[in-house]
Amino acid sequence: MLTSLYIKDFALIDELETTFDSGLNIMTGETGAGKSIIIGALNILLGERAQTESIRQGANKAIAEVVLHTGKDDKLHALFQEYGVEPAEETILRREVRQSGSRAFINDTPVQLSVLRQVGELLVDLHGQHDHQLLLNEEHHRDVIDERENVMPHMMAYKAAWEEVSRLRQERKQLEKRERELQEKQELYRFQVKEIRAANLKEDEAETLEREIHLLDSSEALNETAGSILQAGKEADVNALDLLRAMQQSLSEMARLEPEFESYIQELETARISVEELLRFTEQYQNNIEFNPRQLETLRQRQAELRRLEKKYGKSPEELIGYQQELEQTLSLADNYELELEKLDGLIRKAQQELVRKAANLHEARIKEGERLSRAIEEELMRLGFNHAQFAVNVEWRYESSGWINIEGRPVGCLPEGPDIVRFFISTNKGEAPKPMSKTASGGEMSRIMLALKSILAREQRLPVMIFDEIDTGISGPIALQVGKTMRELAASCQIIAITHLPQIASMGHSHFVVKKQESNGRTVTRIDRLDAEEHIHEVAKLMSGPELTEAVISSAKELIGKAEGI
Repeated sequence: MLTSLYIKDFALIDELETTFDSGLNIMTGETGAGKSIIIGALNILLGERAQTESIRQGANKAIAEVVLHTGKDDKLHALFQEYGVEPAEETILRREVRQSGSRAFINDTPVQLSVLRQVGELLVDLHGQHDHQLLLNEEHHRDVIDERENVMPHMMAYKAAWEEVSRLRQERKQLEKRERELQEKQELYRFQVKEIRAANLKEDEAETLEREIHLLDSSEALNETAGSILQAGKEADVNALDLLRAMQQSLSEMARLEPEFESYIQELETARISVEELLRFTEQYQNNIEFNPRQLETLRQRQAELRRLEKKYGKSPEELIGYQQELEQTLSLADNYELELEKLDGLIRKAQQELVRKAANLHEARIKEGERLSRAIEEELMRLGFNHAQFAVNVEWRYESSGWINIEGRPVGCLPEGPDIVRFFISTNKGEAPKPMSKTASGGEMSRIMLALKSILAREQRLPVMIFDEIDTGISGPIALQVGKTMRELAASCQIIAITHLPQIASMGHSHFVVKKQESNGRTVTRIDRLDAEEHIHEVAKLMSGPELTEAVISSAKELIGKAEGI
């Protein structure tokens, strides 16, 4: 049950707070008083997008908040658990709208708008002023049937089968496309594979070549430098080794005379050994230096070939190895396209057989549910003044020449929403056969048909709250009274908040609120007042005759309200 509503700085509302009761809550007020603003605030609380224009002039943000007593609802608590919302006996939905955007909260936990919308769908059904026009859209007829408990599982099973067929058909199209593209490029691919394969590429070959070329290219300079080291170290008339030995001998003589030189003898010996090792390594290195101009030229030619391939294909030698493998796999696939297509065709046939079964199940479920719904709506319409109403849900196969499946030898078009065309037929006049509702029903009839649907929905799905924004469009007199009775009876199973201009419906309310505009501090603001019993009578009387009230009008209003209290 919706227990309270708070709105601040939203359009003409500076600050508004009210509470609602169980049963039928009636809301009246002059045109333009702000009833639609309240509905707009409720809409954004149920997940509709908020417009920054709704922020009251001069305010930083608009706020809308509603408190609903939800108790221990398993579906709702499971949804809260999924999105990290703390469950409670009362659920608080809140929206804040700023110039930079809006934020949504459930029980003070920030949530995405989609989550707010899911929660709203579980708690409240809000019927806007023009929602009955949905019945003119035959696509909506199918939605009404598919949302019912006996049809939805079949719809979901059909959708899964349809998606599988769609996926396989798309895969086949892609395979055919690749086959055409490959046929166009097959010769090019074969030439490229041949060229790359002939190059006999190896991993890290470019780096190895670079290193070997550098060595061969530097061999003469390395040989000369090594010779210079050997010459200075041991071959020249005055060389490093001879000098070190002479110094070692002199140092030994000095040490005999002066002990302080003793510590340098070992250091000099270490230096001499290091020089000898250096000269030995240099001599060995010089002996291994290869002078091979022919080999150098061969390596340079190989390097040039790698660079040519790299420039041509825009890939490194390592990448070219992988590219060659990809081309070989593609060419191999070209030889197997026919087999692959046959395999896919087999999978498509099998998936289509499954789709036929699921489509038939959905078709049958829609027919059966349509018959049940038709009987229920006829009963409701009888109570709403259609004494000779005939209602039928017409379910026909969607026959199309390009259909995916065949039913009784005829191709049937399969859309994501099903293989059927679903239309509501109605006749409200005795002796007239039912015809498509979208072409025959008047505005007043549409309102009553929608109310019949909503009544069935409320009883079957046990929605806690239903909000009607002028569902009484196009009706008056005895029919309006019957609509009011229906709404009051319906309020025994769920809370109803209804905006109306009709006294017959207003008289049925368990609680009555008036929305009005007034001036405050030089600005127009919207207010909502709860009426007591006496005020309720006067407001119903005003709806009957206008602001000038007579004793007769007040007496009629009391009589009307008295009839409601007897229901």
